[in-house]
Amino acid sequence: MPRVVDIPEKGAPVIRTLEAGVGPPEPGWLRWIDVEQPTAEQLESLRGPFELHPLAIEDCLTFEQRPKLEEYPGHLFVVVHRLVQEEGELTGHEIHAFLAERTLITVHAEPCLELERVLERLRKDATIYARGVGFIYYLVADMVASANDDVLSELAGSIEDLESELFEEGKAPALPRLFALKRSLSSARRFLSPQRDLFATLTKLGGASISDRTALYFRDVYDKVARANESIEASRDLASNVLDAHFSQMSQRTNDVMRRLTALSAVFLPLTFITGFFGQNFEMLPFRSHTLMWLVLSACVALPATMLYWFYSRRWL
Repeated sequence: MPRVVDIPEKGAPVIRTLEAGVGPPEPGWLRWIDVEQPTAEQLESLRGPFELHPLAIEDCLTFEQRPKLEEYPGHLFVVVHRLVQEEGELTGHEIHAFLAERTLITVHAEPCLELERVLERLRKDATIYARGVGFIYYLVADMVASANDDVLSELAGSIEDLESELFEEGKAPALPRLFALKRSLSSARRFLSPQRDLFATLTKLGGASISDRTALYFRDVYDKVARANESIEASRDLASNVLDAHFSQMSQRTNDVMRRLTALSAVFLPLTFITGFFGQNFEMLPFRSHTLMWLVLSACVALPATMLYWFYSRRWL
């Protein structure tokens, strides 16, 4: 539900439902407006009083934006993504934010647990007013970056489990699962790669909405996002290595089977010749005697045994 959080210079925050006609805060207050599942009417009611740019309002209605930072007169417009794993597919929930001098407006389509945790922090921290709106958004960005790290750690753990199954237990990895993980990593890179540049800019950006002191805090968020991108690349390499190892094992197993079949064919080749030659239906077949028959039978037993011993001694089997 859309709500307004008013933060006084001294005292606890005041939380109320977003009402029509809400405007900038009174002197001595900070105002955080959180809008979930926004409607065009709600955003339009905020555009005039806070002088929000129409292009940014339009972006808030579509929720198909890439992470970005845009400067408008009097406020900043920031879009970040929160990674969410849903039914085996990784998606990004967008969190849009407007940062003005004493006002923060967050807009999102799905419930966001990180925003609730920031609100809980505001209830306990009496120094938030002195730190300003930029620090509140830093708390949001930091918790979103930490949540993204947790999702990436789960993906990396799943890939390592597949690697263990392949090398320790000798099981072939589930290829659909492996390809799903690779798709998730590609999606994560698409969502998080632009955020690295975004927070790098915020670390150097000073102004009414983000003070020089607060900009330093965004270095920590930048470090987390940079590590997340490095983790994505490492996990992608590991997934590719697991896939290559799987195909290599399959090729090795095929070679082993072909080697055994070839050895088996080589063993039966002389037996086929002997039985074919002495199985001819001719009256004047040479070497017709009982002694020769026993010699032939003995050869049928001794020859395969000798060939098998030779193959094993040469490590062909």
